[in-house]
Amino acid sequence: MTTVAYIANQFPCSIEPYVMDEIRELRKRQVRVICCSGKRVSAQGLARNESEFLDEALSFHPLSDTQLVQAVRRLGARNYFDLMLPVLREMRSSPGRHLRSFGHTLLGGALAEDLAPLGVEHIHAHHGYFASWMALVAARLLGIDFSITLHGSDLLVRADLLAAKLSACKFCFTVSNYNREYILRNYPTVAPSKIVVQRLGVDPVPPASLDLPQPEPRRRFCLLSVGRLHTVKNYAFLLRACATLRDGGMDFLCWIVGEGPERPALERQISELQLGDQVLLPGHVARSELSSYYRYSDLVVMTSLSEGVPVVLMEAMAHEKLVIAPDITGIPELVQDRRTGFLYQPGSLSDFVSTVRWIFDHRDSLGEIQRAAAQCVALHYDRQRNLRQFADQFLERVAHPESSYANSLLQQVQLPV
Repeated sequence: MTTVAYIANQFPCSIEPYVMDEIRELRKRQVRVICCSGKRVSAQGLARNESEFLDEALSFHPLSDTQLVQAVRRLGARNYFDLMLPVLREMRSSPGRHLRSFGHTLLGGALAEDLAPLGVEHIHAHHGYFASWMALVAARLLGIDFSITLHGSDLLVRADLLAAKLSACKFCFTVSNYNREYILRNYPTVAPSKIVVQRLGVDPVPPASLDLPQPEPRRRFCLLSVGRLHTVKNYAFLLRACATLRDGGMDFLCWIVGEGPERPALERQISELQLGDQVLLPGHVARSELSSYYRYSDLVVMTSLSEGVPVVLMEAMAHEKLVIAPDITGIPELVQDRRTGFLYQPGSLSDFVSTVRWIFDHRDSLGEIQRAAAQCVALHYDRQRNLRQFADQFLERVAHPESSYANSLLQQVQLPV
């Protein structure tokens, strides 16, 4: 039986169900999967089928005294300097990031210590954040391979030590053609065969679930946005747009579903713009309950500064909902402007507002776009089919005899200009 370790910054995580999906799919293939979490996670907000992973996951940050001593001992038994050379070379990073990288190296030593007696043959890190550096360090210490999955911000915004990670990994999955081209353009020493596009997906929506009870004649037009309340989601932009739409006489309601550190700032902005009658922040909503929000909404909006290919848009389109999103990164691979949804010029408040207003004025004649959206998701973003493709690719590449450590990490690391 093949044994692999799977690590993410936080695992399990309710907003990253695809990580759990992949683990379940690998276990169906008789793969023994050791679940790992960079940070310790609480059960709060987890659904029952998510919390089942909580007790089995190995967790690391913060390290216990025993873990710290064991990590230092394991790192001291190997050439610690060659592991830290990429950190020292990436001089553009701030001193704070350097310190964090040294700390993450200790976490990688602790990961190696816990995995050593378990017969792990391969480590996979989901997302390119600090857990992927832990995976690199642990793989180096154990003499095995590792791989990563890159989505959006972990590649385009916070690409910490990514040159080293891409050089050392055996292979890298990423969620869009845009991401693959970006990697090959910005990290030209990376072999193209290493970078594999693997789409995420959603389940089809039963036809009966698409039937919304006939709304009351005067029901307000409903905008819906779903995501963590974080600056990268750019909800401040959405609130300014809502104020402009209201001032232009549009009668609407906007739900921003999710929780996160930006809530206090967004609540202040809602008050300052006097949007209390238009914008609601329901907080975290369990995935099992999101369907009712999609069904009731008229337009699902996304205003993010960085994304991979958003699952939220896939879910909305599967519900035959109109969507609008910025024309950035991999989003146009899913949302084809005025064919499966609507795109607006990134950062342009006027373009966003005028497009939403046009959709509002023509909403009764856009059924063809709604149906095309659902067909696009069914054809390219079916969750079960894409999970099977993922497992096929993953197991084939893990079994491939070529090792990513055939060349020295020191020789391979080159930072992008």
